[in-house]
Amino acid sequence: MSSNTIEKKVTKADLRQIFWRSIPYNASFNYERQLNMGWAYTLVPILKKFYGDDKEELSNALTRHLEYNNITPFISTFLFGLVVAMEEKNANSEDFDTKSISSTKAGLMGSLSAIGDSIFFGTIRVIAASVGCSLALQGNALGPILYLLIFNIPNLIARWVLVSKGYSLGVEFLSNVEKSGAMDRLFLGTSILGLMVIGGMVGLNIAVPLKVTFFETNLIDVINGIIPNLLNLLFFGFIYWLVKKNINVVWIMLGIIVLGVLGSLVGVL
Repeated sequence: MSSNTIEKKVTKADLRQIFWRSIPYNASFNYERQLNMGWAYTLVPILKKFYGDDKEELSNALTRHLEYNNITPFISTFLFGLVVAMEEKNANSEDFDTKSISSTKAGLMGSLSAIGDSIFFGTIRVIAASVGCSLALQGNALGPILYLLIFNIPNLIARWVLVSKGYSLGVEFLSNVEKSGAMDRLFLGTSILGLMVIGGMVGLNIAVPLKVTFFETNLIDVINGIIPNLLNLLFFGFIYWLVKKNINVVWIMLGIIVLGVLGSLVGVL
């Protein structure tokens, strides 16, 4: 928060810089805070503009933006723009609650990711791969080129448009929906959508070629005939139980890999 009388405003050049810096947003990844480094990197110029004359405020700003962060990169600029508007408000106000910045990120990045993943990974990438692969199988060099164009043109357009939209909505959007009670409904609706995406992933088949020898029947077909995808649900529940027991996620992932390799070698998976 700045005590200066000169109001600090975000310019179009600042938003363009956010756009360009968002492109390598997911180039750095860690298991503890995931994409926080890319998030902070994208915001560094804005934070220096707002708090460059106050090292303590700059340090606080960098600290809150190095918290856990993970959002689909293709629509990340919407949240970037929204957060930039909040930081602008904080830089020009003595009574702005900076905790609301972290709360906004935490509340929106998961639900926005569900939407972004569905659009870009679940739809656009599938279409791009279908077009690209069909041409590549025919020996046409346009296959990989069209794949990259079909996927990345909407990607760049979305980033460019959403950074301005997020900033223009800004704090006024949050205050308006909060007063109307729409924020709770928004979070509830987007959370449901996110859970639906996760539920769809749980429904993916686990191939178990193990057969009941006497009847010559595939065991997984018998199980699915009684309760479809029961094995998937049980496996998902087991992983969830491990996470609740605070088992390190890295060990869980390694265990899944080892289980898959051994299961494949012995013919069970």
